[in-house]
Amino acid sequence: MGLIEEGMFGAFRKRTGKLVGARWRNLDVIRTLPRKSSKPPTQAQIDQHLRFALITSFFSRISNLIDAYFGKGDSTPTQMNLAVSYHLKQAITGVSPNFTIDYAKVRFSVGNLSLADSLAADSVTAAKVDFTWQDDGEDNKLKDATDMVNVLIYNSTKDKFVIRMKAAPRSALTYSLQLPPNFSGDSVHCFVSFTSVMKKQLHSRSEYLGLVPVL
Repeated sequence: MGLIEEGMFGAFRKRTGKLVGARWRNLDVIRTLPRKSSKPPTQAQIDQHLRFALITSFFSRISNLIDAYFGKGDSTPTQMNLAVSYHLKQAITGVSPNFTIDYAKVRFSVGNLSLADSLAADSVTAAKVDFTWQDDGEDNKLKDATDMVNVLIYNSTKDKFVIRMKAAPRSALTYSLQLPPNFSGDSVHCFVSFTSVMKKQLHSRSEYLGLVPVL
């Protein structure tokens, strides 16, 4: 039985007939119960399900990055919905049923903050990756020395992520990321972005720095 919580013109909760009342992203919504279909799914539907499962499995594990840096907070659709939609269109490769993610097209951050020049990642010390960049001139409205670098590493061999948010200021020009010891000998996908500490919700797009062999 549905419950009207704020009088006859208010929203309702739970189920009434084929309608379900719920609270979603600070909105009162009413949904119908899904209809069961006796028709077998088409190949296109199967492929879309495989793509969706691939993307959501990957990004659900870095949801803290997505929620912080993929668009503005308190938005509809959510940052995660935006990220999933973007990557379904841009970052899937391969032939059904063997779809894979094109890591060069992965973005965990979007925005107008300036990236640094000469971004690079390398491993010269055991179980560490060094991120480096160069100073690209004076501060302006889309760049400040106090901007913080965010780094993401994905080890596809072990299916593991290493994340550091606001790891070092732009002015440092370098950041050394300690990895788990068993990452040595593997190659890892490296990503970087910047976020402002001066202006709320001002971020750069993330940049893919390639596949780096870990010493």
